[in-house]
Amino acid sequence: MSIAETAITAKSASIQLAAVATEVKNGALAEIAKALKERAGDIVSANKEDLAAAEKDNLSAALLKRLKFDEGKIADVCAGIESLIKLDDPAGKTIDATELDEGLELYKVSCPIGVIGVVFESRPDALVQISTLCLKSGNAALLKGGKEAEKTNRILAETISVASEKSGLPKGWLGLLETRGEVAEMLGLDDYIDLMIPRGSNEFVRYIMDNTNIPVLGHADGICHVYVDGDANSDMALKIAVDSKCQYVAVCNTAETLLVDGKIAEAFLPKVKDAFEKEGVEIRGCEKTASVIDVKAATEDDWATEYLEKIISVRVVDGLDEAIGHINKYGSGHTDAIVTNNKAKAEKFMSLVDSADVLWNCSTRFSDGFRYGLGAEVGISTNKIHARGPVGLEGLVIYKWKLIGSGQTVAEYSGSDAKKFTHKKLDKNFEM
Repeated sequence: MSIAETAITAKSASIQLAAVATEVKNGALAEIAKALKERAGDIVSANKEDLAAAEKDNLSAALLKRLKFDEGKIADVCAGIESLIKLDDPAGKTIDATELDEGLELYKVSCPIGVIGVVFESRPDALVQISTLCLKSGNAALLKGGKEAEKTNRILAETISVASEKSGLPKGWLGLLETRGEVAEMLGLDDYIDLMIPRGSNEFVRYIMDNTNIPVLGHADGICHVYVDGDANSDMALKIAVDSKCQYVAVCNTAETLLVDGKIAEAFLPKVKDAFEKEGVEIRGCEKTASVIDVKAATEDDWATEYLEKIISVRVVDGLDEAIGHINKYGSGHTDAIVTNNKAKAEKFMSLVDSADVLWNCSTRFSDGFRYGLGAEVGISTNKIHARGPVGLEGLVIYKWKLIGSGQTVAEYSGSDAKKFTHKKLDKNFEM
């Protein structure tokens, strides 16, 4: 089947899937978890083949670790599916209800987006998480994982498709792509695919954004900041700064720039230098930073760089306003944190910093779908569209307007003797 045919089938399936009852979707999820456990031996065997091939291709140790999908990982994804079953169905919820007139009621009701195309990194567990999130929210999915996980992804997609279709889901709701050429072809299928979610390198995400008419939910950079205010507890600030940078350096919510209030720079920066040197982190500092501690000079490019490695840029700023200005100029709208004991300053920071995630007295690494309780995530969005930040179930639905009348016509509400609209808010859910 060609990619176009796969997308057409998924589009048809998405229309049917949108009307599938919650209990049927939950039953399909339970059947998927059961099937994954039953086929664990075959899945692990396929993954070992992928791992052996990846080792021959000299894949890095970090990527090999992400590629590995053993019995423990299968148990983890099944536990995730069981948690997903317990979450509310995001589709079919009444968002708002208004009486336009007696017997004429308008409802704003959440509904699935349709067909979602997701291109993700070499993590087989991502395929399970993404496909089951799409299922629960009532969306069809076209998935493309990393080439390194080809055999693992193939058996996982087959297992999920068979188990879910056996449970009453429409055939073809889940499609698997395997080559880069298929991704390029998919980008031209805007008649059938409603949303693209790319996960991967900055260059790849930017390529997707620049080469399709399909709406794209994603982020091209994760240039995140920690601002240590003059009213911060220095021990807390140091702990948060180190965790934000060092807990896992190669992810998008890692801090890349540390901003320090000039009022505390002389006392705080030596502690920063000691803490980061223990973690093997290179510091690149502004002139004011370099006047306090011995660091490599930061360039203009450093403020706009997502390192994704053990490097951090440090800038001394003249208070909160300059910190906010720096973040809004150089940041990517992903995640930014303030450390302060001053509530008014924290409120101002969280109101004026133009990012998807703004944090007070905690690490930037918290901006994550699982940690937010969203049942994992399909990606992170820095777009200003229907979903922003970690995108879980709620980010996979949109809404439609449902108007229930009793014979009314627009002509009745026009002219000198027109009927009047009541426009009265209703406290009730949509029902036929």
